[in-house]
Amino acid sequence: MSEMPMEADIAVVGSGVSGLTAALEAAQGGARVAVFEKQPSIGGTSNFFEGIFAVGSAMQREKYIAYSRDQAFKNFMEYNHWRVNARLVRSLINRSAETIDWLQALGVEFLEVTINMPDAPRTYHIVKGRGQAVVKAMALKAKERGVAVRVSSPVKQILKGKRGPSGIVVECDGKDTEVACRAVVIASGGYANNAEWIRKYTGLDLGRTVTPMGNVGKMGDGIRMAWEMGAAAEGMGVLHLIRVAPFGPEFPFMNTVEGAAIQPVLWVDPKGERFCDEGIAYYDTSLGNVNSRYKQGYTFCLFDDTIKKHFIEKGVFRGMGTVVHPGSKLHDLDEQLEHFLSLNSKEFFGADSIEGLAQKMEVDPRVLRTTVDRYNVLCAKKYDEEFAKNPEYLLPLNGPRFYAAKARTCFLGTMGGVKINYRTEAVDEFDSPIPGLYAVGLDAGGLHAESYSMRDTSGIASAFAVISGRVAGENVVKYLKE
Repeated sequence: MSEMPMEADIAVVGSGVSGLTAALEAAQGGARVAVFEKQPSIGGTSNFFEGIFAVGSAMQREKYIAYSRDQAFKNFMEYNHWRVNARLVRSLINRSAETIDWLQALGVEFLEVTINMPDAPRTYHIVKGRGQAVVKAMALKAKERGVAVRVSSPVKQILKGKRGPSGIVVECDGKDTEVACRAVVIASGGYANNAEWIRKYTGLDLGRTVTPMGNVGKMGDGIRMAWEMGAAAEGMGVLHLIRVAPFGPEFPFMNTVEGAAIQPVLWVDPKGERFCDEGIAYYDTSLGNVNSRYKQGYTFCLFDDTIKKHFIEKGVFRGMGTVVHPGSKLHDLDEQLEHFLSLNSKEFFGADSIEGLAQKMEVDPRVLRTTVDRYNVLCAKKYDEEFAKNPEYLLPLNGPRFYAAKARTCFLGTMGGVKINYRTEAVDEFDSPIPGLYAVGLDAGGLHAESYSMRDTSGIASAFAVISGRVAGENVVKYLKE
């Protein structure tokens, strides 16, 4: 850990990929940069991402992937009904391919370019070693370039000068210390752990109706400080929603039972009634959105022994990240099912009858029985007249044993906060820049209108973290020279 710097040209609030990238680019431009991290280690949730979006990369050209920047831009804007910052989106997409080259020059290795849903463009560049490898590569390069990085050092306030920031207040060893600076980059990672803001902006209750995954201590500190400097808000209330089954500390991340539970078989709501085309299983945003309609914070995934046998012998329909690929056979599913059932968890159940399963799920047995019987009729017809699901997924539930996993509404991060322009300058409500103030990554608004945009842009959040950081680093150096 670096010594506490008493002054710097640029203070970066947060050491995730967006903050480290901004620091690297600014240092490359000759600026003295100090990064301040609230947590005792660097990287935050950036350590966990699998891949990065890009269009027109060398990896794509080698595989004759013809998806263009224009197509990506138009699809992204249409998905968001043009309610996002078009210049920001265009800048992101146009710089995505060169950013893969930039990362490779830092020593980041990419395994393949792929997709994680049907019929989507192959934009997802898989990182060897996940995001942790990116964080490590950036941290090493930052050290070489003289960037000071302080952990366990939360920034509490931005001090106002005559034109822009004149410094920051940092808590270190229980004491507040002023660090002089001329510009600030906000990269604190959003407000995923701020129950008050989640309730205010989304109407959901943190830990009850929605649960953050992999986020620690994200209270919106950077966003609040930017607002205090006069920046406007944009994108508050947009969450990167997903649906996880089963969920809880007793279940390992991306386990075999989860691989079975997330398949597009039969899902029911907290009353035991079917509620959607389960074929949306491939699309995390759709899953999170439909699940969030239920204020209990969960729905259920059902399957039986016959379907279990299908997953073991024929394979699963949808994959699970890069861990389980579509068509994979869950050879250890029997063993893992028995282990999970032995935990007597409130998140996963098994029973020898639909009625017995309903009792453990705490739903009306008559309702669940009616739902299953009705679903089995649709399976026999091979036509889903309720929600038009692909007949391939119409597998009946006949037992002899039945299983249910509680599918929790979760989210991977918040997707907005500070209004910015395409140069990542924080702006006021009339789009006038706040001198010397920049916001990047999950602290910045304007990229997602109401939902995380993933259909044609797999890996867009991690790409935005890197690219917005690069843009901020470049422009803050220009600001200092001006």
